[in-house]
Amino acid sequence: MAVAPDPVRGGLIRRGLALLIALGLAAWARGYGELGGALPAAGAVAALALGVTLLGATLLGALFERARLPRVTGYLLFGLACGPYAWDIVSREMAQQLQLVNGLAVALIAFVAGLEIDWRELRPRAGTLARMGLAVVALPAAALFVFTWLAWPWLPLAAELHGSARAAVAAMVALLAVSFSPTITVAVMAESRARGPLAETVLALVVLADLALVVGFVLVLQAVRAALGAAHLEEVGVMPLVSWELFGSLAFGGVVGGLFALYVRFVGRELTLALLALCATLAVLGVRFQFEPLLAALAAGLVLRNLAPTLGQRLHTAVDHSSLPVLVVFFAASGAALRLDAFVQLIPAVLALAVVRAAVVWQACRWGTAWSGLEPAVGAGVWRGLVSQAGVTLGLAAVVAGEFPSWGERVQAVVIGLVALHQVVGPVLFRRALEQAGEVGRAEA
Repeated sequence: MAVAPDPVRGGLIRRGLALLIALGLAAWARGYGELGGALPAAGAVAALALGVTLLGATLLGALFERARLPRVTGYLLFGLACGPYAWDIVSREMAQQLQLVNGLAVALIAFVAGLEIDWRELRPRAGTLARMGLAVVALPAAALFVFTWLAWPWLPLAAELHGSARAAVAAMVALLAVSFSPTITVAVMAESRARGPLAETVLALVVLADLALVVGFVLVLQAVRAALGAAHLEEVGVMPLVSWELFGSLAFGGVVGGLFALYVRFVGRELTLALLALCATLAVLGVRFQFEPLLAALAAGLVLRNLAPTLGQRLHTAVDHSSLPVLVVFFAASGAALRLDAFVQLIPAVLALAVVRAAVVWQACRWGTAWSGLEPAVGAGVWRGLVSQAGVTLGLAAVVAGEFPSWGERVQAVVIGLVALHQVVGPVLFRRALEQAGEVGRAEA
């Protein structure tokens, strides 16, 4: 009796072959350009980088989805494996070209995060979420500070620092290490179409934690400057700058979100293009006027969701149409930018911080669930949604490296190693938690 062909297996084989062909063509084109072919022009390099990334990362993401793993992990691993620090199919120059999409991607992801937060639904749980948020941020940050302080002589960071300077830098490392990732959270929710108590709780917690991280980082940065005796301290004007970036960004995003709500309500045409234009506006003008695009886009999504809740389905359709290519390029470029050489050199420090972080976040979620009154069934899965790191964490680490190059580059390398590890592990754990909670595929409901 003839055996019917397995369509799933056939699809996997076809995607695998297509991925190998794409990588082979990219490697050939890369070598041709290095031998003096017609690829050195910036436009050709950008086109090659974009084409290879879209094709290869999309195919690998589809393979991961067939294996019941997050697509995001496939995008990241494609960039990591093919980047300049591994196989070097996507060269350093090509990886830099891909970074051009980062501003648009961060704004789009933050906008989607705001769009998922309905204040009317969260208001009855505001006290619970506030207590849970305090537990999962304050307790891990304190524990990581104590660990960093005690392990300082064995951590390859800044052994020459002592006293208040060592305490301030240890606090900065702890703050960066405990950070979470709204970017990964929203991406996993979007690609798995997840909706439910666990997804909403994790999203609210990571957004609140990200806001706290930005404010806390600037305050700790001020403490580091003071401890190191920065001569320009009085000229910096940190608090006015924080106020402008925080409250100005939220106000700017709220105004833009209100205007977009009017467009959706009274025009409502070409929403996919209009959404991309909105995110580009937030990214470009945010940088131009020293706003934080992440906060501005988050505020825009919040305002739009709560001013025009009946338009949610149309906006989600527009997001589905516009987000896939942007997310593919963004996460593949993030993977390509992760320095494997720095990670290998700092494996002991990275693994030590990762293990301590996982343990204290897990314990904090247990305590926070009991203290806040969060439903135990939801609280049991929250910690797996708090593993991922990305986005803002890398940007803040770059600030440290730029301002304190003598030891800041080592701090940045450790943070990059943590992000690399958690970017791969975190989405898998969160997707599994959503599946166990029965929330995957419920976004349309």
